[in-house]
Amino acid sequence: MRMQGKVAIVTGAASGIGRATALRLAIEGAAVACVDRARDGATRTAREIEAAGGRALSVLADVTDERDCARIVDETLARFARLTTLVNAAGVGPAAVDVAPPPDEFRRVVEINLTGTYLPSRAALEALRASGTGSITNLSSIYGLVGGSRAPSYAASKGGVANLTRQLALSWAPQVRVNCICPGVIETPLTASLLSDASWVEAALLKYPLARFGQPEEIASAILYLASDEASWVTGVALPVDGGYTAI
Repeated sequence: MRMQGKVAIVTGAASGIGRATALRLAIEGAAVACVDRARDGATRTAREIEAAGGRALSVLADVTDERDCARIVDETLARFARLTTLVNAAGVGPAAVDVAPPPDEFRRVVEINLTGTYLPSRAALEALRASGTGSITNLSSIYGLVGGSRAPSYAASKGGVANLTRQLALSWAPQVRVNCICPGVIETPLTASLLSDASWVEAALLKYPLARFGQPEEIASAILYLASDEASWVTGVALPVDGGYTAI
């Protein structure tokens, strides 16, 4: 029960890492606002939490919309009276592998992955400060630390998330801790098309010392640590959880 008494907002909670994180924080005692632009998926996650005896709220919202982000916080406070924790897990991959994507595609990915991390964080700031134990955990990527994504828009957006994390950690200390996770390839709907390509999988696995890809639950475990009071002296960290990829 490492999140007992905590109230968390998790964006991207309909599927993948966001869903796994919402479920894990709830199991550990948090009340969770499950946020996504996919209403059915967010509702399913919230209902699963409630069916297990937890407390949850489903919020339909677009993390690139400033008014939606303010409403996420308002609805969470109205239901649970406080906010201690934010996990920015909403994100997208590129529409296609492209070393020179069209400007509109570049802007789309950066808007969702980077701006969609900043706007919920900004909206939540005052409530997190007021809690006395505020924490934000963002989702970057191994491609926020190194090159090689074959998608400039994704690398730029995730690199931005990693450095935004460092900047906010400095600017919002000491009341709010801000960290990010940098996952390697995780088996989620976001990577399904890549993982269906046997030749790509064979080549990619050579870059992972642990010889496999990750699971959403493994990222959720790392997020749990950073979000909990066990990490009370940890801020500004970009933590690779990547099977050893960035150690090569």
